[in-house]
Amino acid sequence: MKKIVLVSSKKELKAFVDFPHDLYKNDPTYVPELFIAQKDLLSPSKHPFHENGQIQLYLCYDQDKIVGRIAGILNDNHNSFNQANDGFFGFFDCVNNQEVADLLLDTVEKWLKEKGVTGQVIGPMNPSTNETCGMLVDGFSTPPMVMMTHNASYYPALVEAHGYKKQTDILAYLYNLDHYNDARVRRLHELTQKKLDNRKIVIRKINMKDFKNEADKIKKVYNSAWDKNLGFYPMTDKEFNYTAKDLKMILDPDFCIVAEHEGEIVGFALALPNINEVLRKIKRGRLFPTGIFKLLAGKSKVTSMRIIMLGVIEGYRKIGVEMAFYTSIIDEVVKRKRIKQVEASWVLEDNILMNKAIQDIGGVPYKRYRIYDKEI
Repeated sequence: MKKIVLVSSKKELKAFVDFPHDLYKNDPTYVPELFIAQKDLLSPSKHPFHENGQIQLYLCYDQDKIVGRIAGILNDNHNSFNQANDGFFGFFDCVNNQEVADLLLDTVEKWLKEKGVTGQVIGPMNPSTNETCGMLVDGFSTPPMVMMTHNASYYPALVEAHGYKKQTDILAYLYNLDHYNDARVRRLHELTQKKLDNRKIVIRKINMKDFKNEADKIKKVYNSAWDKNLGFYPMTDKEFNYTAKDLKMILDPDFCIVAEHEGEIVGFALALPNINEVLRKIKRGRLFPTGIFKLLAGKSKVTSMRIIMLGVIEGYRKIGVEMAFYTSIIDEVVKRKRIKQVEASWVLEDNILMNKAIQDIGGVPYKRYRIYDKEI
């Protein structure tokens, strides 16, 4: 007999976070999330998302065994910014069983209706586009890079059978530096730099000694550069500062780049070392007692990176800033002979400008993620 249990205790929250470890124990491409980070994200007292949103967690049991999990999500800032009345599902994981998937999704849909949602149910969001999102639908043979999702190949069929349809796809591109055309990219870089010089636009690395002030300026770009992206809503100051604090621990200033015009930051790009290479070796995402040493020792040895953010404000697009960011990062990567692969993600499939820029310097789409929706 299968049943749904509302997560309400610390023990149940621990079981919710840990369930994927057991589900994917035989999947060689699985990367465990850090337990402490996931626990904080899902705890109203810890993460600022909860100040303007609500996350309701559920577990599905078959007898005494957990066979699935899901979260129902209300995002007041999203609905206000987009003038919508939508709800979301996220943190969806389950065994390959349609009954279990239906029970989980039905539970979230019922909860969202009770909360007054009358638009669509959208997902997966974990819990929003400011964190991880999307369901992997193509590219299952390799592990996800840092802050990207992963799921079993049967997931899409389960949610589609429940009535969910594709809203849009988001792409991840891969640069394999063993086949990198250094001369061609360098020419593009030089040509682009001349155009920007003529417009007095400076591409520079972030000043880590003035990190707080730099982050405040970047926040303004972030909240305007992505304003037309699917599911976007502006980050609050607390959300942005929380994220910036986390990212600061692993970012390399050589790969955090801004575009500046007359002293104002008009765009920025960030690439992170792919610490998932290390997290794969940290059992059940626990930093203690030994995981922390693996993370600290392994961080400097990773052989891949992910370009995680790249945005330019209106009025400075289509003049070469995006290309300058990509070529600057790739050029820096080439100098670090240890790095063999770079992922650029995620990119909306209908973002023609960004897709072309990535392809022009050798990026190849290798993973595809899907956002689903369903009328409630």
